[in-house]
Amino acid sequence: MNRQVKILMVDDNDESLVALEAILRPLQQRLFKARSGAEAMKLMLRHDFAVVLLDVLMPGMDGFETATHIKRLDQTRDVPIIFLTGTDAGSGAAFRGYAVGAVDYLTKPFDPWVLRSKVAVFIELFRKTAVLMEQTALLTQLVRDHEALSDFARRLGAVESRLETLGATAGDEGVSDVVKDLADRVAAMQAAFDAVSSTTGEGRSADR
Repeated sequence: MNRQVKILMVDDNDESLVALEAILRPLQQRLFKARSGAEAMKLMLRHDFAVVLLDVLMPGMDGFETATHIKRLDQTRDVPIIFLTGTDAGSGAAFRGYAVGAVDYLTKPFDPWVLRSKVAVFIELFRKTAVLMEQTALLTQLVRDHEALSDFARRLGAVESRLETLGATAGDEGVSDVVKDLADRVAAMQAAFDAVSSTTGEGRSADR
């Protein structure tokens, strides 16, 4: 089952937020509302959003300024922004929207199905990116574990070699027996380690 992602809707008009919520509700994701650019920035610093639907014409910090702030922060710069506005697209506002980092620009009234399908694409992209990051972290940990095991094997081999040397040069029979016993124990550990490593290697080869 796909986990829910978060979507941020930014508009100073409550009716517009209600309409957006109705359009996106069928996607069954977590919807967040912000009524100003400042409120949107606070939410973005606390949550990871799959996409932001951002109104252009807002009092105070407008959509363009809000988008600029979003793209300046490392934590939020990669979040896709879709501008939604009643401004005529031919006025140059669309160009300005793309210039500040928006991935799309829709002029009201827009087709609800078009908006929903665009948001669905970014939801899927967000999920795939999250899975990729998890797999990368797992692979990194596996590499670290393998390096640690390899280092342990080298150290174990060095100890075994050193004990063999001590056993051969020890003049006292009691000391020699103790050293030999330790060497046998280390050799047993080495054999067990080699067996585990061999089995793991065969498993990986079989997977390939």
